[in-house]
Amino acid sequence: MASEGLLQHLHAQFAGPLLGYATRLLGGDRARAEDVVQETLLRAWRHPDVFDGSTTAGQMRSWLFTVARNLIVDLQRAAGARPSESPLDVEIQRATNDRSLDQVLAAMEIADAMQALSPEHRSVIEELYLKDLSVTETAQKLGVPVGTVKSRAYYALRALRNACEERGIVQ
Repeated sequence: MASEGLLQHLHAQFAGPLLGYATRLLGGDRARAEDVVQETLLRAWRHPDVFDGSTTAGQMRSWLFTVARNLIVDLQRAAGARPSESPLDVEIQRATNDRSLDQVLAAMEIADAMQALSPEHRSVIEELYLKDLSVTETAQKLGVPVGTVKSRAYYALRALRNACEERGIVQ
């Protein structure tokens, strides 16, 4: 793919999700997030060899989101080395200090993938896995039969895995 066509394709397909991702990581600072997206796409343009003809959309997304994350980490480190220009998101700063930034980013990526699920599937996942309720408790809380909870959980996990694969979170 020619580098100009590649850049247009990457921008069309990934600029929006990258901007949302960067904005969240930067505590809502859209201007800095736009800078991160621009720099991320510029790096992709400078390294078209990364995206050969066999590169999947998931691999492209994974590479781009990794570059964006690394740029944000660099911004966080640079902000720590000099007086802060604006207040940073407390959770991201704490994660950077605790060396658990990858955990925070993974959780944010999973949360983004959860948004791709239907409300019914999302609610079953939240009750069973995030709130650690039993199948019976989940059925009672959602007002559906136990068999429906089991079926929704099965299909919800499959849909979540697909959403994660599309985002390059899992292979």
